[in-house]
Amino acid sequence: LLKVLSCIDSILRSPRAPPLIFRPSKGPLQNYIKENGQGCGFEHLPLTIEMWADQLVALKDLHRSLRKLSLELLPWNTKDPLDNRESIRVEDLQLIVDAILEELEHKEKNSQTQSLQTLSAIVSHFQKLFDVNSLNGVYPRMNEVYTKLGEMTNAMRNLHELLELDSSAPPTVVVDTVGKLCDIINKNVTEQVQQLLGTQDIHSIINKLEEHECFFPPFQALIQDLLCLLEISNVDDILPAVQNLK
Repeated sequence: LLKVLSCIDSILRSPRAPPLIFRPSKGPLQNYIKENGQGCGFEHLPLTIEMWADQLVALKDLHRSLRKLSLELLPWNTKDPLDNRESIRVEDLQLIVDAILEELEHKEKNSQTQSLQTLSAIVSHFQKLFDVNSLNGVYPRMNEVYTKLGEMTNAMRNLHELLELDSSAPPTVVVDTVGKLCDIINKNVTEQVQQLLGTQDIHSIINKLEEHECFFPPFQALIQDLLCLLEISNVDDILPAVQNLK
């Protein structure tokens, strides 16, 4: 038994042992050990071994957690080299961690590459849509598109308010409403012209206009001659001036 304890004690004193595990005891028990020539801390072995046993159990729990994480990140790697092994070493767990880290780095590199490809495709698509020949022209055209979009948005908002339409009404509804208003206005103008000329027929309107073109120039020349002859400047003064000549 003493030989076994001596071996364990030498392991505890080894540089490979975790720090602060071997601590010589103090008090009567240590004095008794020194008096009997036994200078090893055997009284600490049960606590140390118990702590190591807990750590070994914790290694199994850590392996279980890392295994779950590995299955989430590396679902194709279903084989576990530790499945048939009773004891688990720190090096084995480190292999799992290294594999996970390597996969994450690989995914990050692929993600960056895909991002660059996506950005390039977006820029090329913008150039095709808005007829931009060079990359230097992308930003100016973006600013132009943004300005035009703002103007259009303001115009549509004003039209919605003027036409008393709901703000969610699509542009097609706005266009249809404006078209109906134009039809109403044109119809009213046509009716007013018809009432003014006293006819409902478009051909009669044309005839009226032709008669006006034939009559008005000679009439205007006559009025101008009268104004000069009577030495007046106002048309309303022609009749009083002619009456005075009687």
